[in-house]
Amino acid sequence: MRADELFSFPESLPFKEWFQPDASPWTWVSAIAQALDAYDWNALTEAMPPQFIPPGVTVSGSVFIHRTVKLPPACVIQGPSWLGPDVEVRPNAFIRGNVIAGKGSVLGNCCEYKNCLLLERVETPHYNYVGDSVLGNAAHLGAGAICANLKLSRDEVKVRIPGKGLQGTGRRKLGALIGDGAEAGCNCVLQPGTILGKRAVVLAPSFRGYLAAGKMAIARWETGVVDRPE
Repeated sequence: MRADELFSFPESLPFKEWFQPDASPWTWVSAIAQALDAYDWNALTEAMPPQFIPPGVTVSGSVFIHRTVKLPPACVIQGPSWLGPDVEVRPNAFIRGNVIAGKGSVLGNCCEYKNCLLLERVETPHYNYVGDSVLGNAAHLGAGAICANLKLSRDEVKVRIPGKGLQGTGRRKLGALIGDGAEAGCNCVLQPGTILGKRAVVLAPSFRGYLAAGKMAIARWETGVVDRPE
């Protein structure tokens, strides 16, 4: 499986060289730290002036906050992290580092983010956990939806590939790979290594495996998959 089967990397993000379209999509998770480590933190011409950052916003490490970012009265942003144009950060968000949030994305109230890539217009508005994951353009997590990233056995996370069965990723921590326009409903738990194709929708309370583009999971993934209505 290629990353470009799930994602179209936007021109607004200055990290394109690190996220190759022909790479396996789970390798993009490992590339997040590499991209931020190579970023020129001294060339921040459009960064928000420090005096415009609310006093209740705790910032540490290497952090870029675009001047158009909407910040709440209180949140925590740990570096390295990069918040692009028109990003909205809501109250009590916890950004733990190795986070890239693309143009127009929403990092919601009481949500936690760690080692994740949000492309453009990603919506994670309420009580979400997003760890070791990639969320595609216009992807959406309903309130309370969780990207679980660690198996109870704490061994390698494997992904289910159509026609190829389970495939190793070399990662002990891997959350969800959510394609462009895909969604997970309220209180849904996406189990480690879940892959949602473009415009796929999960309504089930828990989902594990692979959901093809344009499909909807309404119960257990093995039996509850239907075509997504337009």
